[in-house]
Amino acid sequence: QVQLVESGGGLVQPGESLRLSCAASRSIASINLMSWYRQAPGKERELVASITSGSITTYADSVKGRFDISRDNAKNTVYLQMSSLKPEDTAVYYCNARINWAGSLYDYWGQGTQVTVSS
Repeated sequence: QVQLVESGGGLVQPGESLRLSCAASRSIASINLMSWYRQAPGKERELVASITSGSITTYADSVKGRFDISRDNAKNTVYLQMSSLKPEDTAVYYCNARINWAGSLYDYWGQGTQVTVSS
């Protein structure tokens, strides 16, 4: 059981950087998998990056080398450092926590934060 709040989105020009934050309502140390998803208008929600409790990371091909996901358990926060932003990165970015409880998987979502990359 966790509530997630994203922040850090905004309007930037191509090539610039943003850091998104996902603040959790409780310790994230026990959450095995936290992820960032994004959804652009007219497109399906897609996985951008994931990080396990052991700091193993996974990235979508479209963001490899540009985005970096990290977690700070002491602050109950997951970050997405976004650099070399492109117009196609424009989307609402959502934080996700996947929790295994009583043999079932549960997904928790934040409200999303808008990222717009435009000149």
